[in-house]
Amino acid sequence: MSLAVLSLAYASLFLLEHALPLRQAKERLLPRVFVNVVVSAGAFAAAAAFVQPAAAATLDFTHAASFGLIPLIGLSGTLEIAAAFVLLDLSFYYWHVANHRIAFLWRFHNVHHIDPDLDVTTAFRFHFVEVGLSAGFRAAQVLLIGPSLAAYLIYELAFQLGTLFHHSNVRMPLSIERALNMVWVTPRMHGIHHSDIQDENLKNFGVVFSLWDRLHRTLRLNVAQAQVWIGIPGYSRAEDNAVLHVFVIPFRPQRDYWQGPQGRRLRRQPASSVKKWWLAD
Repeated sequence: MSLAVLSLAYASLFLLEHALPLRQAKERLLPRVFVNVVVSAGAFAAAAAFVQPAAAATLDFTHAASFGLIPLIGLSGTLEIAAAFVLLDLSFYYWHVANHRIAFLWRFHNVHHIDPDLDVTTAFRFHFVEVGLSAGFRAAQVLLIGPSLAAYLIYELAFQLGTLFHHSNVRMPLSIERALNMVWVTPRMHGIHHSDIQDENLKNFGVVFSLWDRLHRTLRLNVAQAQVWIGIPGYSRAEDNAVLHVFVIPFRPQRDYWQGPQGRRLRRQPASSVKKWWLAD
């Protein structure tokens, strides 16, 4: 069921973003899609081999032992699902921050960010080692929170749908996206996170809810999408996005991520007419 829903969402967003593009593409579509599909296949294989078994085993343990924060509090039913949903999303915010802040993790997460364009095909473009490492995080996440199987599966579907949605290149009316962004992570918000400017790359870590970036003061919205250049400057060569290179880049000596052919770009001056927490067009 969830696979059918995700497949329908993927196909719908793919069609929509080509009918109503938010940002103009820099690279040819088909070579990018090929690379992204191959890398995504590796990610799915790692998820099936490591993440899903780790999560399932931990769910079995927490259920049998009534272990975790939610069982400790004694929540059940709708309250349990709501609390688990919120806590799972908050913990993913911290995991995403860790993947940017911890040098070893960033080596692998960088593969996701060096895609020179951002669209729905980028959504699952993660190095298989990053996905394998996330199995430990998933086990710890479930162990500490103690969600029911139902709560976990509901969040997992929302997580995957949210990932597809906010990576998409769909242009929505600005007023509608601003309203959605008061609660959810949206394409304009996440597009800024994929900027080639380091200060913007270290903003907008949320997955489902935009609340966590607001609370942790990592929110940046007032950058027009026409000014957002997707990618990582130090890995902007054409060969950096060849399939074999994408897989081996984390294992090679790392370049200066923020020093590209155009020189180091530290930050931009935001439009003074648009508040920092208000989406620009």
